[in-house]
Amino acid sequence: MRDLHADRPAELLVGPDTGDDAAVWRLDEERALVSTADFITPVVDDARTWGRVAAANSVSDVYAMGGRPLFALNLVGWNVDALPTSLLAEVLAGGQDIATAGGFAIAGGHTIDDPEPKYGMAVTGEVHPDRILTNAGLRAGQDIILTKPLGVGVITTAIKRDVAPPESASAAIASMTRLNDAASQIALDAGATGCTDVTGFGLLGHLGRMAIESGVRVEIAFEAIPFLPGAVALAADGVMPGGSVRNLEWGLELLEPGAHDDVHQLLIADAQTSGGLVFGVDPAHTAAVLEQLAATGHTAAHIGVSAVGPAGFELR
Repeated sequence: MRDLHADRPAELLVGPDTGDDAAVWRLDEERALVSTADFITPVVDDARTWGRVAAANSVSDVYAMGGRPLFALNLVGWNVDALPTSLLAEVLAGGQDIATAGGFAIAGGHTIDDPEPKYGMAVTGEVHPDRILTNAGLRAGQDIILTKPLGVGVITTAIKRDVAPPESASAAIASMTRLNDAASQIALDAGATGCTDVTGFGLLGHLGRMAIESGVRVEIAFEAIPFLPGAVALAADGVMPGGSVRNLEWGLELLEPGAHDDVHQLLIADAQTSGGLVFGVDPAHTAAVLEQLAATGHTAAHIGVSAVGPAGFELR
């Protein structure tokens, strides 16, 4: 029988500082574990849909690092005096929908009494130690690919205010419940090394941080960025979550906005829930990557380039 205690201990390869809220431990030359956790408050009215969104959001960091999820633990905050357990059952069913789609198991979880409902997951996945994607892996001269449209924060705010057009709400829900599994594999197959998911800190925050960690400058064309239907018009009408405003305040020192006004700046800082991936690839692979993403149902785009220069985010 093999002596397990004789094996070397797991080696921390990536910490949350370069793993975008996830960590990776090497087990041996072929295997490493990815560990992450996330939870959110309701962003839509339907309980099962919220469960699906929260679960997809929680597992996203595993895909952003080039891994695949193995199992998850449910994390629940629930107001037992105000909300029926039948509603919680719907939330958890939504989480199971995502686990089934992603091919991972839900192994249990933990619930606390909370005046504001919250749901998410702690997720464990695996990745090959030589194929880890991090937010420090961008290289100068790469094309920047975004795999999902922006505007989720604007539209979910509009949903809460009851001013969201039905087509906008439907598009946002479809985007938030789409897993990043196929996009992650496409990025890996194209030789990407730098990747992150676009979530609460918006494109400006996540891609801006990736530029800092990678020591490159990102030059982004606003007109190339895809937005969910109605998002730009809603933002122009003043529909904007507070988180997006705070994101822009953080990113102003990093951002060169060019001739773009406050609305455009807020849109690139828009706080996303279960957003897409953003990664860099050699320009020779860009056309094939976009074709593969389109074939798998993504509304993806080549939004800019990474370049030599002081780390920063230039909006063109």
